[in-house]
Amino acid sequence: MSSPLYDCRDDAQLLAGMRHARQAISHGELIVMPTDTVYGVAADAFNATAVQRLLEAKGRGRQSPPPVLVPGIRTLRALAAEVPEPVERLVDAFWPGGLTIVLRSQPSLSWDLGDTHGTVAVRMPANRIALELLEETGPLAVSSANRTGMAAAISADDAERMLGDSVAAYLDDGASTTGIASTIIDATTLVGEGEPLVRVLREGAITRDDLRAVLGDLLEDDSTDSGADVPPTGQPIGGTE
Repeated sequence: MSSPLYDCRDDAQLLAGMRHARQAISHGELIVMPTDTVYGVAADAFNATAVQRLLEAKGRGRQSPPPVLVPGIRTLRALAAEVPEPVERLVDAFWPGGLTIVLRSQPSLSWDLGDTHGTVAVRMPANRIALELLEETGPLAVSSANRTGMAAAISADDAERMLGDSVAAYLDDGASTTGIASTIIDATTLVGEGEPLVRVLREGAITRDDLRAVLGDLLEDDSTDSGADVPPTGQPIGGTE
């Protein structure tokens, strides 16, 4: 039996879909949800078995830990060891929206996202369904809803064709408006010793010019960016969220 797909543009299906999604997350299952960038496959960030199930559904290993979606900066402060002032400015400017920020994670957190090397990649999405769900479930580990090596899903149907019944429920909010993945930055060097510089790991929905308007000289020059997907802390980025 195939997993249900709920058209969340219909109020009755939205209510049923959100109820099913909450239950699935609480039981350690996966869901597909819309975001403002591309569709994501989501799991309870504090359920290691569920996160492992997410990686397996995508065909990825622990070396590619998923980012975490949050409902706001209060949750970011709970997950990060420290939120430096320049990151506060970035959040004010670009959240909710397409900016994923890598910071040192709170060492007391009881979770296992994979080989994160003590960091966490966090984003607040600008999508009503995603935000409502996050308010109810808490932080979700969310990676692009596709098999590794395939294009990111810009519709729930795309995701269903790739992930099938490895997902308990699909929340459909129509085609993604842009299909452009989030920009990912590494802000870990803003805390501690060494030169404080924000490094762009992947340019997406937020441009370098947008970032420089907020950060000024704290943004690393294009010429020194290697273009790699691994920040200095060693955390590979495991999704397009």
